[in-house]
Amino acid sequence: MTNPLDILILGLSLSSSWGNGHATTYRALIGGLHAGGHRVLFLERDVPWYAAHRDLPDPDFCQLVHYSDIEEMIENHADRIKAADAVIIGSYVPSGVAVIDRIAALKPRRLCFYDIDTPVTLAKLDRGDEEYLARRQLATFDAYFSFSGGDVLAGLERGYGARKAIALYCSVDASRYRPTDEAFRWDFGYLGTYSPDRQPTLERLLIEPARQLPHLSFVVAGPQYPENIDWPANVERIEHLPPADHPSFYSRQRFTLNVTRTDMIAAGWSPSVRLFEAAACGTPIISDEWRGLNEFFADGQAIIIAKGSGDVVDALTTIAAAGRRALASAARATVLERHTGEVRARELAAALRELPEEGGERQSSPASIHFSLGDA
Repeated sequence: MTNPLDILILGLSLSSSWGNGHATTYRALIGGLHAGGHRVLFLERDVPWYAAHRDLPDPDFCQLVHYSDIEEMIENHADRIKAADAVIIGSYVPSGVAVIDRIAALKPRRLCFYDIDTPVTLAKLDRGDEEYLARRQLATFDAYFSFSGGDVLAGLERGYGARKAIALYCSVDASRYRPTDEAFRWDFGYLGTYSPDRQPTLERLLIEPARQLPHLSFVVAGPQYPENIDWPANVERIEHLPPADHPSFYSRQRFTLNVTRTDMIAAGWSPSVRLFEAAACGTPIISDEWRGLNEFFADGQAIIIAKGSGDVVDALTTIAAAGRRALASAARATVLERHTGEVRARELAAALRELPEEGGERQSSPASIHFSLGDA
């Protein structure tokens, strides 16, 4: 039997799903690692906006520790960082560039990056924006685990200097995300935090169909939507839904909408966690179009790909209950086979074991020993 791994993860948030998709991604992955017998310590920066909205303050599948600044984190966890089988730093970690430099200087056995925002990250690097990752740092990592697959992986290695780029798609905790068998409340809905680049698609694929179908009921759940949005009378608004309420929310929709960020559409092969969660709940999905989507869910068989409001109106008005059930069943079967937290954890563990234990042999980037305490 292969020995379990000791993994340390520094991520944006595990404790709070408020306004981010990272928490549910980490929860599914780490839950899968726990089920596989692996040990995980998750380090999360203690910031007020997540502290005020913690929906998982004490997970039962890993050790969660909050830290106030980089110096405290290093002082308290340096030994664990050096001893762990792998240290994984995630995207959007506060003061991420400084964190990466400090961790690299400790020469962990395996140092990896998990980018849950790969297309956004690369677009930022192209603009010279190094908010949480510096371009020089990509070569520091033994592996760059990417939310996006397909052509993006070769681009990471050839264009950005990543030593080894590996797809690690988001996943779903199938023990929590499953059909609840509740009665339908809405004909069509959407769950997602407001984003300016997603809003035009939401307007085209949900708000406009709602105007054309005033006899049907719609819902949009998620925070930070501006007050000046002109919601039709048949669109219900829910400000925030904690993950515990997601299965019920999805199960009460006849169809649900998936909307993809502009950078992720451009990159392709970038499924959102909401896509897998909705499918796991047995809810038929209507999605915007992007390269690679058919490789996850077959169009017309496990998902409806909509190019405009007319496609949505047709689906809502012509697909009967049997058709909805067929779509939902095919999508759910795909997720249970390929995209659960347990599946993704096995992929991660296998990839980590294939990496050499470099530790002190790793060549850090020239600037890795330079950092500013003002970033801490």
